[in-house]
Amino acid sequence: MLQFDKNTPILSITDQASARVQEIVKGAESDVIGLRIGIKTAGCSGLQYNVEFAKEQQPFEDAIDVNGVLVLIDPAAVMFLVGTEMDWTEDKFNSSFVFNNPNETARCGCGESFSIS
Repeated sequence: MLQFDKNTPILSITDQASARVQEIVKGAESDVIGLRIGIKTAGCSGLQYNVEFAKEQQPFEDAIDVNGVLVLIDPAAVMFLVGTEMDWTEDKFNSSFVFNNPNETARCGCGESFSIS
């Protein structure tokens, strides 16, 4: 069962992820206002993080200012994201946003999906 402290942020973003968010939004089409973070049903463990461009803020979305860049949180994803840290990693073979979610109870072998009990 998920339990949250009322002071726990929905999402925190590392400096590396913040810099990458700024780069992505700066290079996007002119009507993009920021990024939207959500969850979708996918993968062998059931859930997958979803990051996409946002062209407008939807009703009930939480907004986070990341050094002047807007990050919107899909309201359907809030209960899955509370306390999550979004990071950006790069190595010789891969670069991606990584979500360190204390609520995850399982992750598939390839790391693409997760579950929460």
